Amino acid sequence: MAELRLLLPPVGQNWSRIADYRANGGYAAAAKALREMKPAEIVELVKESGLRGRGGAGFVAGIKWNFLPKDGRRPRYIACNADESEPGTFKDRQILELNPHKLIEGLLIAAWANSIDAAYVYMRGE
Repeated sequence: MAELRLLLPPVGQNWSRIADYRANGGYAAAAKALREMKPAEIVELVKESGLRGRGGAGFVAGIKWNFLPKDGRRPRYIACNADESEPGTFKDRQILELNPHKLIEGLLIAAWANSIDAAYVYMRGE
């Protein structure tokens, strides 16, 4: 049976505090990735999972990660677009308010898997 994984905590819960997130298994995936997995293994796992971006194109993340050059060592950056520019939607705001550590954990894993030097989260003030 497939494991249910949620971007938002169960209804009525707020995991914005790190203690609450960790009490519900938060950062366990990042710890496993960093301690037990090689970056290429993570990329392959994400590719096999079919995980897609939340933007309009819905591109498979693992395939996109494979496009990164394997040669040389240049600074690498990852950007998370947390901008609520889609009219009438609040999908990003809910994650950032109720489960921000899920986003941070995902960035940590993606950064490790892709030899990222710095991560940025973009959001506007409104």
